[in-house]
Amino acid sequence: MSTSIYAQTEAFPSRVDVTGTGMVKITPDQVLISLRVENTGQEAATVKKQNDQVVAAVLRFLKDSGIPDADVQTEYIRLNKNYNYNSKTYNYQANQAINVLLKDLSKYESVMNGLISSGVNRIDNITFGSSQRVSLEAEARKKAVQHAQQKAREYAGALGQEIGRAVKISEQTATVMPAVNMRSFAVADAAESEPTIAPGELEIRVNVQVSFLLLADD
Repeated sequence: MSTSIYAQTEAFPSRVDVTGTGMVKITPDQVLISLRVENTGQEAATVKKQNDQVVAAVLRFLKDSGIPDADVQTEYIRLNKNYNYNSKTYNYQANQAINVLLKDLSKYESVMNGLISSGVNRIDNITFGSSQRVSLEAEARKKAVQHAQQKAREYAGALGQEIGRAVKISEQTATVMPAVNMRSFAVADAAESEPTIAPGELEIRVNVQVSFLLLADD
């Protein structure tokens, strides 16, 4: 965004409008695994039963792995009737999507292997995160305001003036989180014994726009 200095009038006192950016980086300490269980067949009841059995096995595994119930959430459950125009027949597809928040990254490989063994056949997305996100955003917010104030002083100083109090602040927060987007591939093709993730760093960025009064020359 551009920086602008307004001419002074009675209705609109002189002010300088600036943008400030605050950024904080941290190593992720948790990961959100978005998975799906799918089954297809000719009979709705059979397909639904098969899917339910796999989902039950998945939930048992997660519970036995010590993952709290609060960190496991069903996103949706679907049963669709599909028509095959080539064979002119119908089939049914049952699928259930589950989000798993894993707060111990050292368990990632064992949890993924266990999910595959339990019958999970789709991984839709993996997103890294931080349990300290709220406090980190607050830190980035302070840095953004300080950056804006510094810029305002530089602009005013170039004119031989000073800034006064802030009269307006607006914020836009953007959190950039490195993610391994697996784009819904079949996990059976991805089962490897070697490490398969590189969490990198989280970058939390806050942008603010601040208006400071521009003090008149004596």
